[in-house]
Amino acid sequence: MLITTTPTIQGADITSYYGIVTGEAILGANIFKDIFASIRDIVGGRSAAYEEELRRARDTAIDEMAMEAEALGANAVVGVDLDYETIQVGRGGTMLMVSASGTAVKTTW
Repeated sequence: MLITTTPTIQGADITSYYGIVTGEAILGANIFKDIFASIRDIVGGRSAAYEEELRRARDTAIDEMAMEAEALGANAVVGVDLDYETIQVGRGGTMLMVSASGTAVKTTW
């Protein structure tokens, strides 16, 4: 499954459009990661724990989008857009949300 942010695929013709496909992932970051991230905010630096959670969420959202496209008979997804959000839950808890959307297509490649 070819996945691209561009609206076309160089050297390939799009022969069928199957519509918009999406994938979402919401992952909780545990309290220890939150505490260490807060310390990083004070002293500076990158938060490897949050970066890993974001990568996991992104990969999950893209995989779900690709599975939806494949179920429609597509062999590519074009015009992919990724959105990232943090969601506050409860008393100071944080969840990470990533959504991926694009257009499922059939190409000649």
